[in-house]
Amino acid sequence: MDCDVAIVGAGLAGACTAALLARTAGIAAGRIVLLAADLAEAHSEPAAASSPPQLRVVAVSRASERILDAAGAWQRLPPARVCAYERMWVWEHGIDAAGALRFDAADVGEPNLGYIIENSWLQWACLTSFRDSGGRLLAGALQELTVDENAVRLTLADGTSVTARLVIGADGAQSAVRTLLSIPAQRRSFGQLGVVANVAGSRGHQHTAWQRFLPGGPLALLPLFDGSCSMVWSLDESRAHTLLHSGVAQFNAQLEAATEGALGAMTLVGARHGFPLQRLAARDFIAPRAALVGDAAHVIHPLAGQGANLGLLDADALCAAVAGALTVREDPGALRALRPYEQQRRTHNRLMDVATRAFHHGFALTGPARWLRQRALEQVDHSLLLKRLFAREALGLGLFRPRQRATGPGAAAPGAAGAAGSDVAGTDAVGQDQRVGI
Repeated sequence: MDCDVAIVGAGLAGACTAALLARTAGIAAGRIVLLAADLAEAHSEPAAASSPPQLRVVAVSRASERILDAAGAWQRLPPARVCAYERMWVWEHGIDAAGALRFDAADVGEPNLGYIIENSWLQWACLTSFRDSGGRLLAGALQELTVDENAVRLTLADGTSVTARLVIGADGAQSAVRTLLSIPAQRRSFGQLGVVANVAGSRGHQHTAWQRFLPGGPLALLPLFDGSCSMVWSLDESRAHTLLHSGVAQFNAQLEAATEGALGAMTLVGARHGFPLQRLAARDFIAPRAALVGDAAHVIHPLAGQGANLGLLDADALCAAVAGALTVREDPGALRALRPYEQQRRTHNRLMDVATRAFHHGFALTGPARWLRQRALEQVDHSLLLKRLFAREALGLGLFRPRQRATGPGAAAPGAAGAAGSDVAGTDAVGQDQRVGI
């Protein structure tokens, strides 16, 4: 099978990359192949409209909203399952104490600070957009990869061969593409598990994202469309296992104490799961005729909820690089065509990784260092300018903002992203993050 671009991995980052390429890069959609483990994901909706929220959710920033719109995915999301949040509250000791940070969409002139959306719906919307654009979906696991001067050849487990000008590894932290290209990656375990569950507070979530930094790790509660919250609690492994296997009444009591009653009485809704927290950084994001996006290139701590957003920004920047190369009749698999993507995204991802780790370690400080941290947080909370700067970076509207706009078949009209955002926020009046996308 011959194509221009082969994308390995049909998770959110890979599916969005495929949809963007098909709609914005100037490549005929039929010349793009997406290798998916399960083709059924592209052909059936992930849940009935009336079903409860799934566990794995993503905090979608404004930048990601615009990227998803350009990919033709945003308008395919069911508005009733999208929850906009208007405020964010971050604290350590005492939700109303000095040093607590309060962010409001009004502070930055935005209708909201982002959305909490189930990962499966985001993935389905991107896959559907790619399929409807004429892209080719292929089921199979990558087994061999050979690169020469003019092409890259992929061999699947069933013997199928695919030849492309560019291969994109979007196959997660255990990336086969990265391994077969012999790109080393630094790994570090945080020695923690992220405990995820859907929970409900008697006071409701108030369209607010809540995060408390505790001695054992951060606890986040993200608002969901049905009024409940997605909980992500980072804990050392022994404490996490205890929480995972405790009785429901004990779990509820521990969560209510940890939130200091901010949401009232807490109730577990459904199952609990845990996943190991790790950091991963690939040494290179590109190789001859190859590029990595999403978790194949980088994994950070989930405390900021930015993992999935970084993957979508990867997709946006890579598609912009490919489109730029094709505009000047450059080979999209050439290193010189891919270099701008690597320079931009590696820089941004490293900065985000450093900032996340600094924030994580900063809340573990004791003694005089802790006092200084508290004074610094008080200054931020009292400064509208600083809060605007932080909020705009969280929204993805700072230095590393997305560059793509839909231009391909079925592209949305200009301004559709903003309109979609307004419509979604309006549907939320009746109430309401792997895990938060990491």
